[in-house]
Amino acid sequence: MRYLMSRGWNVLAHRWRVGRAEIDIVARRGALVAFIEVKARRGEGFGSPLEAITGAKRRELVKASRVWIDRHGRPSDIYRFDCIALLNNQLQHLEDAFRPGWR
Repeated sequence: MRYLMSRGWNVLAHRWRVGRAEIDIVARRGALVAFIEVKARRGEGFGSPLEAITGAKRRELVKASRVWIDRHGRPSDIYRFDCIALLNNQLQHLEDAFRPGWR
């Protein structure tokens, strides 16, 4: 979270849950709200951390984000989905990692 805050993001929620679904981080910078999935690996034996964000996981994130938007969103907000990968203590932030097609 220090990484995000050092880049001007305000962390709104950490490990936000609705039912069984969880959003790792919800962060805001101005009118932009990012729903961020964080994956970490010690090595590439099981693939890259970003490969672990499957279609099913994306659908779960979209469902949870819709609930978050209903409860906390603002009419002027812009939303996107980011991924943060940690591999061997190296951080990679993939902005706008996927788009759910809701607009």
